[in-house]
Amino acid sequence: MKYLRILPIVLIGSWLSNVALAASLPSALVETDWLAKNASKVTILDVRKDVKSFTAKPVFTMDKKTKKKKLVKIGGHIPGASLVNYGKLRDKTKIGGKTVTRMIVGKDVFSKLMQDAGVNKDSVIVIVSKGENDGDVTEATRLYWQLKYYGHDNIAILNGGMGQWLKDRRKISIKASKVKKGNWVATAERKEILATSEDVAAAVKSKDTQLMDTRSLSLYLGTWRKKSYVFADGHIPGAKVFPTELLTQPKAPARFVATKELKTMAEQMGLDTSAKTITYCNSGHLATGMWFVMSELMGNKNTKMYDGSMHQWTLEKRPTVKMKME
Repeated sequence: MKYLRILPIVLIGSWLSNVALAASLPSALVETDWLAKNASKVTILDVRKDVKSFTAKPVFTMDKKTKKKKLVKIGGHIPGASLVNYGKLRDKTKIGGKTVTRMIVGKDVFSKLMQDAGVNKDSVIVIVSKGENDGDVTEATRLYWQLKYYGHDNIAILNGGMGQWLKDRRKISIKASKVKKGNWVATAERKEILATSEDVAAAVKSKDTQLMDTRSLSLYLGTWRKKSYVFADGHIPGAKVFPTELLTQPKAPARFVATKELKTMAEQMGLDTSAKTITYCNSGHLATGMWFVMSELMGNKNTKMYDGSMHQWTLEKRPTVKMKME
């Protein structure tokens, strides 16, 4: 009986201890000083296409004038970080009899990817990109969006990624990480942040939801078609443009431009950052960047990301507009 009276106290003490070990995220973006202090209390997911750089040495040169080291090639990772291969986050799927590529992987596949990366259901996650350019940053926002879509909320992104971590001269590792398998399982499918072709077609018709094209101006206007998997030039009718290159600084470390400045730029391009919005790009990669800014930094929860984007839209032979600013 004495043992039974003590047991609840022990369990409560253990629970409180685990709570104390978890970090409380200050916002959807964290800085290197915060992560350095809280690294042992969070799960760090390093997402990149260039997986070989995870265990490669970074390269520095000496500035002849200042005699300071200058980062020229990003390599290595934050000690304890788990590598997530960006190429495994998306796959092809059948929609209306057509094979659409680069779409979000299914619940079971994504759950296994996160378990293999050591993610648990109660993990506080910080996502780290390579931090070299806006393409790297939107790899981080894509993983953030997928975690959010499948039910995980306790997430942040390291501003500037590994580029910032290296610039701040913090400790790194070039050894392959040993990861203990996690127990994370997808618990939701949040349709409120995912737009389909039908949602976009309805927005084109009703004009009650703004469409935001996050590609370059040349792709938006249709003067150039960069991707072989996009089958028509130009943009979705009624869409306004906000190029992803405006989200971050143009070189490493690729840090987000201040939210206030992004809001001003968007307004100057005729966009309403408080309106119902669907972001899109070529394949649902770059579009997650402005989704993240609108939804997570500006607080506009009426923002969706069109996963199929121009690939699916043009595969389905839906209308496009060329040589027109809207």
